[in-house]
Amino acid sequence: MKAGIAALTLAYVLSQFYRAFLAVLAPEMEAELGIGAAALSRASGIWFLVFAAMQIPVGWLLDHVGPRRTAAGLLGLAGAGGALLFASATAAWQIDVAMGLIGAGCAPVLMASYYIFARTFRPAVFATLAATLVGVGSIGNIAASVPLSLAAEAVGWRGALLALAAITFAVAVACWALVRDPEAAPGGARGSFLDVLRIPAFWLIAPMLLVNYAPSAGLRGLWAGPYVADNYGAAHVGTVTFLMGLAMIAGNFLYGPLDRLTGTRKGVVLAGNLGGAAVLSVLWWMPVPGLWTATALLALVGALGASYAVGVAHGRAFVPAHLTGRGVTLLNLFSIGGVGIMQFATGPIFEAAGGGVDGYRTLFGLFALVLVAGCAVYSFAPDSTD
Repeated sequence: MKAGIAALTLAYVLSQFYRAFLAVLAPEMEAELGIGAAALSRASGIWFLVFAAMQIPVGWLLDHVGPRRTAAGLLGLAGAGGALLFASATAAWQIDVAMGLIGAGCAPVLMASYYIFARTFRPAVFATLAATLVGVGSIGNIAASVPLSLAAEAVGWRGALLALAAITFAVAVACWALVRDPEAAPGGARGSFLDVLRIPAFWLIAPMLLVNYAPSAGLRGLWAGPYVADNYGAAHVGTVTFLMGLAMIAGNFLYGPLDRLTGTRKGVVLAGNLGGAAVLSVLWWMPVPGLWTATALLALVGALGASYAVGVAHGRAFVPAHLTGRGVTLLNLFSIGGVGIMQFATGPIFEAAGGGVDGYRTLFGLFALVLVAGCAVYSFAPDSTD
């Protein structure tokens, strides 16, 4: 089981990389292909929406086929294939298709791990294990900053993506060889996604997951690159995104044990996201506060936005064992789907606001508002600490 979790962790490193690498390549792709930030925002949104849509079949596959074949098959075929298409793209539509394929390939890897955690370990440690995996996997976020910039300088962005396609396929083979499926749920009970949707607590927790990851993922995955390049110079993009990635890793490790230390999951998630809304409000008030202040504020958004694993643990606590796969994937659908919706929306909103400083101010304010709205609904959710 340890070797299988290690292979799935490597796969999740790639998943984190693929959701964040466009921010670093944006200036080069605009120069070579004429694809601007708004078009890349659409491509990033496609990755997240396809990833989210795949949670429905992935949930069924986890409960009926198991995590080994689900993760290895999709990552090897769709993930590696999408990276190959991206490396050879000459038009915006090819980038869109490639990002959709990569999103489908990455869709099962984290949920396969969560499925194994939920079926193998004590419920009380689920949040810690889930957050630790996200924290370690977020190394991919780091790789999609300064290291990617250096690789693109050395072999070009196309060469870097070709190498990533080969790595993705190799990791998929490792998942096939090493992952072990847990035993079937006792009692032979059956159910469907509708049974998950009938759980009252789900509808109070899901709105929080819909918005909590959207600001940090949207900024780190795309908007931080153009924001820094436009206001402080393209030379600083790699450094700022690197530091934001580090903060996101630290945030996951900090959030992980807090539910056991404080005796509440709801309180941890609520406090963290209200804090994130406050930081985004500062950026709305002062959208260009200086390079290092902006870097610190973006890093705080990343760290405070890492409550995802605790939120999933909160929702999973209300899902019966035989619906584990569909429960965690449905929660993940809301989280990733929220990012995709916001990525689609932010491009047109940025342009409608006139771009530049006014455009970024509008985006920061929008992200703050959606967090507050999510917190308002989530405040009525019942708590659970297993």
